[in-house]
Amino acid sequence: MNIFFNKPTIMGPEVKYIYNAVEKAKISGNGEYTKICQKYIQERYRVKKCLLTTSCTDALEMAALLCNIQSGDEVIMPSFTFVSSANAFVLRGAKIVFCDSRSDHPGMDEDLIEDLINSKTKVIVPVHYAGVACDMDKIMNLAERYNLLVVEDAAQAIDSFYKGADGIKKALGSIGHFGCFSFHETKNVQCGEGGMLCINDESFFNRSEIIWEKGTNRTAFWRGDVDKYGWLDIGSSFLPSEITAAFLWAQLEAIDDIQRKRRAIWENYYEGLQSLRDKITLPKLPDYAENNGHLFYLICENKEQRKELIKYLKCQEISTVFHYQSLHSSSYYKGKHDGRSLPNSELYSGCLLRLPFYYDLSVEDQLRVMTEIKEFLNN
Repeated sequence: MNIFFNKPTIMGPEVKYIYNAVEKAKISGNGEYTKICQKYIQERYRVKKCLLTTSCTDALEMAALLCNIQSGDEVIMPSFTFVSSANAFVLRGAKIVFCDSRSDHPGMDEDLIEDLINSKTKVIVPVHYAGVACDMDKIMNLAERYNLLVVEDAAQAIDSFYKGADGIKKALGSIGHFGCFSFHETKNVQCGEGGMLCINDESFFNRSEIIWEKGTNRTAFWRGDVDKYGWLDIGSSFLPSEITAAFLWAQLEAIDDIQRKRRAIWENYYEGLQSLRDKITLPKLPDYAENNGHLFYLICENKEQRKELIKYLKCQEISTVFHYQSLHSSSYYKGKHDGRSLPNSELYSGCLLRLPFYYDLSVEDQLRVMTEIKEFLNN
């Protein structure tokens, strides 16, 4: 029997809520289910303002607009990330300055950021890879010292937290000026395609609503704040339909159950693969970071080992995948990169392997995955 790499989580009430949205005859964006989802995220994670979007890509593009990125501005982010992290800012004319990953985790090396800052730098984009926090104290201190904005790419980080020097636990996405989440079908909480922009600086509240609604003050109009609405700024159609929001609400309602199951799956992998620590590298969690059970990865010894392991597991009907190819060496950006070597980013691009991981993954199937990995590596 095949063990898939991913299966979208379905909790049960999704179709009922979609039908309810249709019955209400309000299925375009910013209706009842949109508002419920936004309020839930705001209250659960102590975010100042949330706007549901059609994707995390859209949330990032909104953030780039709100940061008022101009041609020639520089944006610092990791090279080991999904292309949307960079595209959002490149579309506004920014130059991307790539930071290497940490040696112990695929997230950006916070100690390398300051040397990349200059008079053109405007934004830092920490990417919380696998839902594991970057060191946000270091990043926010740099941002304050150099008057920079911080956009947290929290695509994988729903229900994950950071504990800083003050001892206070803060949700990822609630710390920077902006936080961007994904509700793609591969994520812990999903609606097929969806996302959310969190705005943590009140000075951006009004403009965020205008950009969200195609550059108009339509949201303020529907609230009764203005007697008519018109075109005030640039923007786009970033908000999803009520059908998408209704599906998402069924997932958010069940987030505690989803998270218990996913964290248990992560722990099973971590404990079950300890005997292979001399042959592969297992994930490491910094002391300040919590694990939200988004994904589980191995670091193979080299590209060839990873290639052969993927091939072997495929023959056993087990689907595994590698992850990002470093953006600084991509065909689009390598001519624009400043030539610095980013060895850790290249290491993860060449050697990181993701294992099957989804809500319905059984203990038996997990055991089979681990048994076959051990069979391959021990022989």
